[in-house]
Amino acid sequence: MDHYHTWFDLKPGVRDAEFARTMARYMNHLKDNGLIAGWRLTRRKLGFGPAELGEFHIVMETRDLAQLDAAFNHVSSRREPVESVHFGVNSQVTNLKIALYRDFPDAHRHEGEEKF
Repeated sequence: MDHYHTWFDLKPGVRDAEFARTMARYMNHLKDNGLIAGWRLTRRKLGFGPAELGEFHIVMETRDLAQLDAAFNHVSSRREPVESVHFGVNSQVTNLKIALYRDFPDAHRHEGEEKF
């Protein structure tokens, strides 16, 4: 499983609960179309965490990079219906940071013949 992480803050004036509903529409659109396996929205608790990562965090799970690439292709088409739900989220965030992680150890990993 690959994990696409985004950390961010909300722009001034954006209501947190309204943003959460908008994000759910976007993520559920991707999931319902088989473009992600799952997702989760979290918020920093009690101010714990590096300020540079932002107050909010989304993790999207994909089976593999092929599924993630399909999601990117879908969103980058800039066509409806995804354009409106993506804009609804993207227009409300600032200070975006992104990372891509994978489950470890890899399921296909073989041990015993490593050269390093």
